[in-house]
Amino acid sequence: QVQLQESGPGLVKPSQTLSLTCTVSGGSITTNYYYWSWIRQPPGKGLEWIGYIAYTGATSYSPSLKSRTSISRDTSKNQFTLQLSSVTPEDTAVYYCAREGELPGYDYWGQGTQVTVSS
Repeated sequence: QVQLQESGPGLVKPSQTLSLTCTVSGGSITTNYYYWSWIRQPPGKGLEWIGYIAYTGATSYSPSLKSRTSISRDTSKNQFTLQLSSVTPEDTAVYYCAREGELPGYDYWGQGTQVTVSS
């Protein structure tokens, strides 16, 4: 059973960098052909895909967030990390990490973590 767990600060000040880590257990983040995504849901809005890091280490980002986003991984810890720079209150959301396999859609999700951007 694959499990994902998000961790990181729940409160970030405007203009700072939001940093979240997803720890994966029950499966390796380097296993073919999985993609490890970050997704968020602002209050009262739908889900928004932020980006992914592939089993190869390749990354892809949402065009609307690309200039502020970086996703990296630590294969020794089986973790991948989101960094979102220059945050504003509009980045307040529940942030999820999730896995996508060869079939469309996400088969495993973390429980989500609330991040609030406020001074």
